[in-house]
Amino acid sequence: MIHVILPVGPLQCNCSVLGDEQTREAIVVDPGDDIGEITRILDRHQLKLKAIVITHAHIDHIGGAHKLRERTSAPVYMNQRDQELLNMLDVQAAWLGMTPPQRTEVDTWAEDGAVLSLGPAELNLLHTPGHTQGSISIWIPQQNKLLAGDTLFRDSIGRTDLPGGDSRQILSSIKTRLLDLPEETIVIPGHGPKTTIGREKERNPFLRGL
Repeated sequence: MIHVILPVGPLQCNCSVLGDEQTREAIVVDPGDDIGEITRILDRHQLKLKAIVITHAHIDHIGGAHKLRERTSAPVYMNQRDQELLNMLDVQAAWLGMTPPQRTEVDTWAEDGAVLSLGPAELNLLHTPGHTQGSISIWIPQQNKLLAGDTLFRDSIGRTDLPGGDSRQILSSIKTRLLDLPEETIVIPGHGPKTTIGREKERNPFLRGL
């Protein structure tokens, strides 16, 4: 599988471009900004975008989705519980002193347990609320990878002091949905460096006692 991780926008959100070498189909996760660079990656690998998946509706993860959807006609997947946050893009932009991006339409609700195929790989959508009420993580067993959005980071967890955040809920999501994955699972967080499930079990100070 082709997997390009591109930090985008002023908050350097980790956008993932996933592509299958045989079908030349692609899925983009969290196109927060820099859509020109994302489309250049798709063109460089001769990929056709089949889906845009949003892990949660914070502006740094969803800000470029409208533009990417418009350019490629690929459908947008997002969990319905983040609709209120999506409707607040102008407020979110004001928090950061940014010009509000155009709000994307959501074509399909990303429900817990849904599976998207990309060649032989399956992207399993896991509802992991806590950072936001509609946060999802994406488990790709064939690649032994987890795209964790802003739920789990190297040595940290997602903040819960913004609208929709819940500190108990995020710890429950991590404990019940993520820590049972194989310890060698590579975790790509929404920001910052990669880690593994095993490393976070051992070293993450927020997870002690779980």
